[in-house]
Amino acid sequence: MQTRSRSERSADSRALILDAAVACLVSDGYAGASTLAVQARAGVSRGRLLHHFPSREELLVAATSHLAETMLTEAADHAVEVGAAITDPAERVDRCVELIWATFFEPPFWAAMELWNAARTDAALRAALRPQERRLRAAIRGVGDRIWGPTVTSSPRYPVVSELLFTSMRGVAIAYAFEDRPPATDPHVAMWQSLARELLES
Repeated sequence: MQTRSRSERSADSRALILDAAVACLVSDGYAGASTLAVQARAGVSRGRLLHHFPSREELLVAATSHLAETMLTEAADHAVEVGAAITDPAERVDRCVELIWATFFEPPFWAAMELWNAARTDAALRAALRPQERRLRAAIRGVGDRIWGPTVTSSPRYPVVSELLFTSMRGVAIAYAFEDRPPATDPHVAMWQSLARELLES
């Protein structure tokens, strides 16, 4: 039996803590995502948690970025696989819009919402969140590029369309904190698809 290295064990405990922190944010909100709650959910010692994350702010910001990047990569892998079978340009644009919209209903989005809202009145959290948010936004752009593919991303209008869709989808998704209907049926989807087809195919 192969003995695992200290760095491997450390990476595993870090991942456990990060996953537990996101789970706490999604299920209990920012107020309920205390370090004690995260520690209990992760099943690690207090010392182990503080070794990786000396402050609550660092822990929660790192957790959101960690899981968001993992899930975004999975979404991009799925989209590339789906898109490979679509040859019609208009159909591909429509499917890409649907896939990107779906990413706003994964746990990382709601965990991020908890942090963004709390950061408005929490200076320490705001300071910790700002640099991570920039890195996460860059990761989101990279995933979006993979979902759209090289043909679409080469369009001179792509950067504007991509940013417009992202900000619009984020704003609409927030309403689903209290909306009780399937996101796939949202009337904005058809509008986004029509807009993307018009701007990217012209």
